[in-house]
Formats: sequence, structure tokens, C-alpha cells
Amino acid sequence: MKQNCFLLAGLSLLLLVWMVPVEGATGGYFSAHMLRHMTVVALATPLIVLGAPRLFSDIKVSPLLASVVEFLIVWGWHLPAFHDHARANPVMLASEQLSFLLAGLLLWASVLKPREALAGAGGLFLTSMHMTLLGAILILSPRLLYQAEICRLGGIPDQQMGGMIMLAIGTPVYLIASLVLLSKELCSGRNGELTP
Repeated sequence: MKQNCFLLAGLSLLLLVWMVPVEGATGGYFSAHMLRHMTVVALATPLIVLGAPRLFSDIKVSPLLASVVEFLIVWGWHLPAFHDHARANPVMLASEQLSFLLAGLLLWASVLKPREALAGAGGLFLTSMHMTLLGAILILSPRLLYQAEICRLGGIPDQQMGGMIMLAIGTPVYLIASLVLLSKELCSGRNGELTP
């Protein structure tokens, strides 16, 4: 029952952020795009993995490798040339969103494996660090990093808001999940020592 709730919540979040128009000629800002991105990778995907663990049980990628893959995808799509093309081309935008979804599922499926708690904590900690760094770059940049029309609508304040959204969602989600996995590992190790 609990798993069904997680799965329903994760799929509902995906449906919400993908169906509600946040980009296009009628409006939309960089910060709205960042809210969509963070909802996919940091909120919806862990809920989907928690809600359907059997579906992801055959994934054999180490948490650290999954973290590196996720890093490459997130930072790759945030390079100005790729980001601007994705804002202007619906096929590239769909490719971006699909890659965010797959990277998020890969990361969370690898870190949430019971026997990978310590490596999972490390992978999530690295992810928290790179999300924090990217958010900080968006906030502190003295100029607009992206030139697509949609990214210029709100100017630098909107870019800064996008960075704050990344920090407000990504940093705590990955960091808290990392600490939860680390505490589980430490508690299970302590219990193992006490048990004859």
C-alpha cells in the first residue's frame, strides 16, 4: 500500500510538471524550467523507485557511477549551447527531459539498494555537491548564461531564482537522503557488532 502511494505520487508529479506548460510563446521563465527539472530528478524519480522497487531491482550500476552519469547529463544539458537549443527545439527538449528522468531513475535505483547504503550515501553526497555548485553558479553569475528567448524573459533575477530553486530542492533532498543512508549503515554496523 505504501509503495503504491509512492508510485502514484511520483507519477503524478511527472504528469504535473510535464503537462503544465511552463515554456512557450505564452509565457514561461528559466526558473519555471528549473522547477520542472528539479521535480523530475529529485522528487518524482525517488518516489517512483520507492514505489516500484522490483522494477529496478536488476539495475547493477554502482551508486558512484550512477552519480557520475547523472552529473554528466545535468551539467551537459546546462551548457549554454545545449540548453539554448533545447529551449528552441521541442525534440531536444523532450530528449533533455527523458535523459533527466532516466538519469534520476538510475541514480535513485542504485543508491536505494539495501546492500549499497554506504556507497549510496556517497553517491548522493556527490550529487548534492554538484547540484549546489550549479545552483550557486546560476545565482552568482553577473550575466545571463543562456540566450534562448525564454531564458531572457525574467533577466538575471529569474536566472538567480532558478539557481535558488536548484539549491532549495536539490541540495536538501540529496543531502538528507545521503545522511539517512549513512545513519542506516552505521546503525546496522553497530547492531551487527552487538549481535553474537
